[in-house]
Amino acid sequence: MSDSNRTDFTNPSTFILQGIPGLEAAHVWISIPFSVMYVITILGNFTILFIVKREPSLHEPMYYFLCMLAITDLVLSTSTLPTMLNNFWFNSREISFNGCLAQLYFVHCFTAIESGIFVAMALDRYVAICNPLRYSTILTNSVIAKISLAVVLRGAIITLPYPFLARHWPYCRTNIIPYTHCEHIDVVKLACADIRISSYYGLFVLLCRIGLDVLFITMSYIQILRAIFRLPTKDARLKSFGTCSSHLCVILTFYIPTLFSSLSQRFGHNLPLHVQVLLANVYLLVPPMLNPIIYGVRTKQIRDRLIRLFTH
Repeated sequence: MSDSNRTDFTNPSTFILQGIPGLEAAHVWISIPFSVMYVITILGNFTILFIVKREPSLHEPMYYFLCMLAITDLVLSTSTLPTMLNNFWFNSREISFNGCLAQLYFVHCFTAIESGIFVAMALDRYVAICNPLRYSTILTNSVIAKISLAVVLRGAIITLPYPFLARHWPYCRTNIIPYTHCEHIDVVKLACADIRISSYYGLFVLLCRIGLDVLFITMSYIQILRAIFRLPTKDARLKSFGTCSSHLCVILTFYIPTLFSSLSQRFGHNLPLHVQVLLANVYLLVPPMLNPIIYGVRTKQIRDRLIRLFTH
């Protein structure tokens, strides 16, 4: 009897997602912009995939990475937003223990994959601007496939300990998660044990995912800017910089909310809880919505195909 009770005590059958604490009365109204963002995310990213697939002239490394980004954004938003809307619309707050672990794994895994895609895009822009004559010989299809596989494997492997660590801890305080979805640090905070291993590993992954990736991207763009400023004419410099502007915009829309959300969850004890929850939602919902818009507006090849598609 005691063994059975200990099993239930260690692994709760369900968690309760509280939503946005303090704003429960406004959940229905909050769901409206969330739903609009999700619809834009679905339409925008599927449009990018459709255009790249239909246009043979876009079958280049830059657009292959863009398709990877679109698929990652679709998975990332779909893994969380239906749970949020189910909570907001139908007050359905329960999520199974295994479902919660699966959700937190998908969130962190595809966030890491997206960060890796931005590194691959920075490499693509570096080769295109610093070694334009060797672009097609350096970034061959086999090289692109190996880079893509490495990005996916890195994201899958470094986040794999998250659900195993979360399953390892005993839970005895409460099964109420004061968030709209499951994330690693929010789940393990409910454990009645010393969770320093989970916390330290989370910081390690954060440093790998943001620190090392941002460092590599920064180093790439230092070389890119040096190559751009060596170009002879102003038009050539503007044209070269224009090919990088979309990438820079999506990098900023991804890393800034991610960094603020990660730091607020660990160190923002003075921040109101609903502010922390909204920040956690921003980095999951806003970049997947803005990425196809930014590339659709600022990339001439995609913009021209999009106009041609709607004209026909």
